[in-house]
Amino acid sequence: MTKVRLENVTKVYGPVVAVDHVNLEIEHGELFTLLGPSGCGKTTTLRIIAGFEVPEEGKVFFDDDDVTFMKPYHRGTAMVFQNYALWPHMTVYDNIAYGLRIQKIPESEIRKRVKWVLELVKLEGLENRFPLQLSGGQQQRVALARALVVEPRVLLLDEPLSNLDAKLRIEMREEIKRIQKKLGITTIYVTHDQLEAMSISDRVAIMNEGRIYQVGTPKEVYFYPKSIFVANFIGRSNIFYGKVTEKGDTYAKIYIDELKTELEGLLIMPDIKGKAAVVIRPENIIIDKALSSKARSREYNVLKGKLDFQMFVGEKIEAKIKIGDTSLIAYIPNILDVPLGADVTVYIHRDNVRILSPK
Repeated sequence: MTKVRLENVTKVYGPVVAVDHVNLEIEHGELFTLLGPSGCGKTTTLRIIAGFEVPEEGKVFFDDDDVTFMKPYHRGTAMVFQNYALWPHMTVYDNIAYGLRIQKIPESEIRKRVKWVLELVKLEGLENRFPLQLSGGQQQRVALARALVVEPRVLLLDEPLSNLDAKLRIEMREEIKRIQKKLGITTIYVTHDQLEAMSISDRVAIMNEGRIYQVGTPKEVYFYPKSIFVANFIGRSNIFYGKVTEKGDTYAKIYIDELKTELEGLLIMPDIKGKAAVVIRPENIIIDKALSSKARSREYNVLKGKLDFQMFVGEKIEAKIKIGDTSLIAYIPNILDVPLGADVTVYIHRDNVRILSPK
């Protein structure tokens, strides 16, 4: 297992700063994801770690080894690409064995290691097929097996599931997580799919415009975003802007002009003064008459509105509740029968209202 460290890494293409003074520490045996929109610098960061790109500034360390200018084939990394990059004229066996043969590993050892990795990725019996005879999920397993069979220090995956359909993506992310945990290999995963990142990662780095905005566990970045960008990018959020009217050590009250009311919430950034942003997740908006007595306590924010829109999405109803000059997006349980146009009372616990910087 290898620890990966990036110190002040910067990569520039002409006038574009693709990676902007990035500092990261990826722990031994961790499944770490670089998550962000297209063009945010996550793939360039991965390629710098792999050795395919050399930074203008900064250093890359594997444990205590400075690998910044080391050739890719000397670093001990293996990459799984978005398009699989399999040799179409080679069988599954030969595709997997290719890297070992380049290293001039004895054929007896190659047979043993290919057999082991085929069992690991659940492709036993398919070793004599060609890539075009396989499904997309099977081709991705071959690509993963080819990377793992060389026993890399660090496994790198660049948008590995983007070419698969929704059901296969779910199956393959479960497989990747299972295999990574079984081997305990340090793994760096790149994706723009937030659900994918949240479901498989030990920790996530949220990137935008070449910079790291937040690093944390999936729960940390979801429940405690440190910027409006992170709150907006991870999951769905209701975001409002207002003015601090009262402030304590843990909680504050913000007047939201759009809602024509004051909301009390949890301070994510204690030093906020004046203007502030409020973040509320749709699943934390409750429409429930049973909470009326609790709402009279200071625990809940209470808002009056009208059900303006609803859409059935399986296990819940996605609704819009018209309040003041704007709408709240809320997830309503299917068991709650609320007709369109009905007057509703909304309850939001103050711990589920996050207050942070408006920038």
